[in-house]
Amino acid sequence: MIQAIPKTVTFDEFIAWYPEGSGCHYELHNGEIVEMPKPTGKHSRVAGFITVKAGIEIERLKLPYFIPKECVIKSIRDESGYEPDVIVLDERTIADSPRWEKESIITQGSSVRLVVEVVSTNWSDDYALKLEEYEALGISEYWIIDYLGLGGRRFIGNPKQPTLSIYQLVEGEYQVSQFRENQPIKSPTFPEFNLTASEIFQAGQRIN
Repeated sequence: MIQAIPKTVTFDEFIAWYPEGSGCHYELHNGEIVEMPKPTGKHSRVAGFITVKAGIEIERLKLPYFIPKECVIKSIRDESGYEPDVIVLDERTIADSPRWEKESIITQGSSVRLVVEVVSTNWSDDYALKLEEYEALGISEYWIIDYLGLGGRRFIGNPKQPTLSIYQLVEGEYQVSQFRENQPIKSPTFPEFNLTASEIFQAGQRIN
């Protein structure tokens, strides 16, 4: 049985409440529990494509990183918690997040090498809310994969088109590089990625 959603809760109350095996995903936004939109098939395949490609690079280069199946990033600003579509964690600094081993909770940006969000209908969360949170936490690299060009024009330009925004933390603030169509992407975490923006956007349509 799925528990009723409380009106306002603390982060710890949210973690205790979170229903396992419900098939739904939830986040906590400033004390309010928010049910995430169910991902489409293409959304899931784009996220899976990045997971596979990052995993290959980690293995090929013997990098001290790993990709968990799921986790929650705890805000340092308020009662919020976020479940990213893809996250790459650093084996060397994961101990900085003391709640990781027992609860899969990330509390320190130093534990994270890369966070990826694949844009859905709630695109403003990715471009505004989560961007500010990840920047405040000190997460060094953040991708927003807007494969349908849903984001506001102030974020992806006019006319709107599919855009990959890669935010890199520089002196405590994010600086963005954007990639479209057949432009090769440039990732600080994975500088040897041999991928174009279009290959990522089209990943959900591939059958091989």
